[in-house]
Amino acid sequence: MGEQIDAAGKALWREGAARLAGRLARRELTARAAVEAHLARIEAAEPALSAFVTVAADAALARADALDASPRPVGPLHGVPVAVKDLTDTAGLRTTYGSALYADHVPAANDVAVARIEAAGGIVIGKTNTPEFGFGAVCQNRLAGPTRNPFDPVLTSGGSSGGSAVAVATGMAPLAHGTDFGGSVRVPASFCGVASIRPTPGLIPAPGRGLGWDTLATHGVLARDTADCALLLGAMAGADLDDPTSLFGDRDDGSESRLGATADFGAATVSEAVRARFDAAVERLERAAGPVARRHPDCSDAMATFRTLRAAQTRHAFGPLLARHGERLTDTVRWNIEAGAGITADAYLEAQAARTALYRRFVALFRDIDVLAAPACGVLPWPNADGEVTAIDGRPVETILDYLGVTAIVTLIGFPVLTLPVAPSLGEADGLPFGIQLIARPGEERRLVRLGLRLEREAGFVHRWPA
Repeated sequence: MGEQIDAAGKALWREGAARLAGRLARRELTARAAVEAHLARIEAAEPALSAFVTVAADAALARADALDASPRPVGPLHGVPVAVKDLTDTAGLRTTYGSALYADHVPAANDVAVARIEAAGGIVIGKTNTPEFGFGAVCQNRLAGPTRNPFDPVLTSGGSSGGSAVAVATGMAPLAHGTDFGGSVRVPASFCGVASIRPTPGLIPAPGRGLGWDTLATHGVLARDTADCALLLGAMAGADLDDPTSLFGDRDDGSESRLGATADFGAATVSEAVRARFDAAVERLERAAGPVARRHPDCSDAMATFRTLRAAQTRHAFGPLLARHGERLTDTVRWNIEAGAGITADAYLEAQAARTALYRRFVALFRDIDVLAAPACGVLPWPNADGEVTAIDGRPVETILDYLGVTAIVTLIGFPVLTLPVAPSLGEADGLPFGIQLIARPGEERRLVRLGLRLEREAGFVHRWPA
């Protein structure tokens, strides 16, 4: 399968999703050609990177042929290849959840997010790698990985949507689905130099989850720029009566955004290297979009709150699995499940009350600003071989979750986040990818998209191809 080249001599796998979708809709290009180009790119790049658990070559080509035979474009993603994180069910396509326990599992039905991707004309090209059940700082499990950072294969791609981030960063797919609990879309986007959106929980519904009112975890999207993220988000978004959190509409009023920034929310552990990169990013943000106020609410109890709620929910979801198959689970999964042992109803409800109070403190802050910038991770990418983060700048951390403080705090409040890559400025020594979170009020994804497009155009917050 040779590399597909367009009329301008450009490899098709370098094409952005929105432009590719336009060409496919106008029938300037066949869906088969688009899929073949990305399969060829996977074949060339994948052995060195381990981004995929399963590549769906035959199914993707069959789906492309069916789309090419349709009398008119099927939807906004007509013929566009999409990678799906292997935590999410795909009908007839192996879904392992990153666990050897599910090495041969083939779901009978699609998750609603995948069903909507396909209804919009998207083609699932494969399932991307993730730590077992999404738990872990390194994107590795007993079936695949570690997923390697395309800018330095020794380094981590980030957990737990690392496979999706690497797939879009390297052109193996123009769009990728991910999921985010404590930072699992935002951290890999930052580490691999791509864009992502963690939407307001409920914008992409999850009608199958056991805790219907839970808003700590959500589907998300990864792509190489803001417009492409918005394209995939639009395909998956929309209410579902089986998800009680999904009934709301867009709240962006179209106004200019008043900006704020915080390096650590006054509570998260952040390395000196990240602080330096963030300060430089805020200077560029200010030049492009106006004054930036250094602001954050009181977050002093946020990490303790996050740890309690995450541990309790993990214990509830995976405790039976630990009892049946404990010795077959990875150490990180066992640690996460065991952290929830002994949490009382009082402690859980106190954490929920603290979360509510934190949310209201953020609401109060957002009466004065519209978008808050923060780093997308507390550290820069580290070697896969080092495993979990146990120290930052030589100082031990309290738990292996602490490097996620800047993302976990935002998870608690449920505000939507656009993550953009910030390439090093001229004279900056460290060439590793680095990303910032742009946080808006619930339901204001369009505000983030408007700002993201501006920052890509005027501040150079754009994807760069790995060497």
